Amino acid sequence: MTRRGKADVASLRWLLLALLAISVGYWCWQHFASFGARSSPKGSVVDKRGAGGLAPVHTILVEKHDFPVYLNGLGTVQAANTVTVRSRVDGQIAKVAFEEGQMVQTGDLLVQIDPAPFQAALDQALAKIAQDKANLANAQQDLQRTSTLAKQGNATQQLLDQRAAAVASQTALVQADEAAIESAKVQLGYTTIKSPIRGRAGFRLIDPGNIVHANDQNGILTITQLQPIAVVFTASEQELPAIQEAMQSGALPVTAMSSDGQKVLGDGKLQLIDNQVDIASGTIRLKALFDNSNKTLWPGLSVTTRLLLRTIKNVVVVPVKAVKRGPNGLYAYVIDNQSKAQQRSLKVNHFDDAQALVEEGLNPGDRVVTTGQYRVQPGGPVQLLDDQNRNATATSATEKAE
Repeated sequence: MTRRGKADVASLRWLLLALLAISVGYWCWQHFASFGARSSPKGSVVDKRGAGGLAPVHTILVEKHDFPVYLNGLGTVQAANTVTVRSRVDGQIAKVAFEEGQMVQTGDLLVQIDPAPFQAALDQALAKIAQDKANLANAQQDLQRTSTLAKQGNATQQLLDQRAAAVASQTALVQADEAAIESAKVQLGYTTIKSPIRGRAGFRLIDPGNIVHANDQNGILTITQLQPIAVVFTASEQELPAIQEAMQSGALPVTAMSSDGQKVLGDGKLQLIDNQVDIASGTIRLKALFDNSNKTLWPGLSVTTRLLLRTIKNVVVVPVKAVKRGPNGLYAYVIDNQSKAQQRSLKVNHFDDAQALVEEGLNPGDRVVTTGQYRVQPGGPVQLLDDQNRNATATSATEKAE
């Protein structure tokens, strides 16, 4: 056979092998595809609508509740009183009677300065007044004798005047001594430094043996009053009329929460509206007072605030997640008697983090979709996964039983 003939045979052989491989592959594909179709349960085609083409949703029955209207803001905790304790006399620290971070009461001993020099000054003033009182007594006796002699004509008027002037001079000296004694007592009292307020002691800025001066700027320690404590926060100037109107009925409740809004730190009352609006930011400062019984509020801490302006009674309230926004405004899906979702337009009066006050569009007893709306088609059938009203009631009953 020629070389050309051998090449043609080889080419034919490779062609047959390729056709055989294609046939085997096609048969395998047909076999496994049909097997998978037979083994799959009816209606198991993957569809985001779920079994039977129904959209699985969670729902809740619409009810009437009281709706609290809150004003949210950002604030900073401020101590009601902060005192930097300083020495009022010069001297050496003899004793430090507090611990850093200690809660101190009004009148508690904090620091004792060496009282010896001030006690000596007081003793000296006491000795001086004793001397001057003795001189005053002698001068008064001389005046009395001279006055008797003058009446008898045995003493001149000039001598009598001198005796009277001596008594007046000694009286003035005694009065000056009394003032010196009071001053010495005050200075001696300053050597005992007591807490002027009830609060928490900060870092200690002196040690026993240090010399302190009345003009020291750093002080000895800082005491911060934690109970009660204040929170200063801001509100928009547009909210000012509503706040003023609400305050006419009394102090408004304020809740302080962590900066992420997840944890309640304390409940207080609004005490003060600032006397002017900040022109640059268009906000007004407010101050609320907290008893801080659990000591969760600390000066300088950033918090979120929630001011209760008023409570609207007996209105239609639904979870915020039930309300959606579309091209034509707010809407919600309402489940009818045939378990089909009907899209209904809403007019919402107020929102908060969890609830929405619906003014128009929903009635008590309507069943609205809370989750799964993205699977729902208007007028389409749905699969009710649970009744959140019933679950909430069951959970509450279980908790009470426990």
